[in-house]
Amino acid sequence: MSQTTHSFAATTADGRPQQLADYAGQVLLIVNVASKCGLTPQYQGLEALHREFADQGLQILGFPCNQFGGQEPGTDDEIQEFCTRTFDVTFPIFAKIDVNGADADPLYQYLRSEAPGDFGPDDPLYPHIQNTRPEAIGTDEIKWNFTKFLIGRDGRVITRFEPTVTPEAIKGAVQDALAG
Repeated sequence: MSQTTHSFAATTADGRPQQLADYAGQVLLIVNVASKCGLTPQYQGLEALHREFADQGLQILGFPCNQFGGQEPGTDDEIQEFCTRTFDVTFPIFAKIDVNGADADPLYQYLRSEAPGDFGPDDPLYPHIQNTRPEAIGTDEIKWNFTKFLIGRDGRVITRFEPTVTPEAIKGAVQDALAG
């Protein structure tokens, strides 16, 4: 069997291993998140998607990352408290990871290779990335916080949404994945 998202494990915020195969049969939305980013309000839209579609098989998985402007400096406990207190997040937020570079989590290495992204000059975040991370342009790297990967029930990557694509804007794609 070829590799899918279900081939990987993640670490929960309290340090336990979580096999992603446990989510087989569900549609996943995997997002690298941060608490101190201009895009942090996307937590609200992600939680709204979770509440609307969880009973149809959607599971959102948040992966905190501090690689973009140091915008996720907290401990795993502090991140959990922030998400719960500020946005009433009920979907899982895992332990903090790297999504790029030599220490990139294997799950993210896989996601990036399966969906390298379509980040171009028309993206509102492009000038910022051009100024702060020009080496990332034209690569499969995660460009910033709140990059989203939509995963089918079979564990295969359907598509990647760049950070400025809001949860509200991907609702149709989520519905299609749930129906498919």
